[in-house]
Amino acid sequence: MKVEPLRILLADDDNDDCSFFRKALSALSISTELKIVNDGEQLMSELNNKEIKIPDVLFLDLNMPRKTGLECLAEIKRDDRFKDLPVVIFSTSKDEAIIKKVFKAGVHVYIRKPGDFGQLKEIINNALPIASEKIFTTSSVKYILNA
Repeated sequence: MKVEPLRILLADDDNDDCSFFRKALSALSISTELKIVNDGEQLMSELNNKEIKIPDVLFLDLNMPRKTGLECLAEIKRDDRFKDLPVVIFSTSKDEAIIKKVFKAGVHVYIRKPGDFGQLKEIINNALPIASEKIFTTSSVKYILNA
């Protein structure tokens, strides 16, 4: 029986961060399929494209052009089609007010972008099983992952 790869959508405008994420993901033993969008409008266009499957997990940067991650998050959480879409915030922000705001909006995992490749691999490796099993879609537990 062939196992379907975990479909991951990364929304991030920083090309270096996207490349770093792609390399870390490919170094893991989890079968994945990664799609990258570079701003909030591209993200919402991708999610609203009826010809594609909804991803298994969304990694969402907060600071993006054209439409911020917070604006996208609000749209995603208002749409019933995405009620089971695990959203993992992937941001450099350490602002506790922002972290509380995204948790209140329905996010269960918040990752502070590390600068170290090994740490990034470890964090993604820890976040994916949570997301792929959809553990947090029915849980009130919140996670902040730091290596």
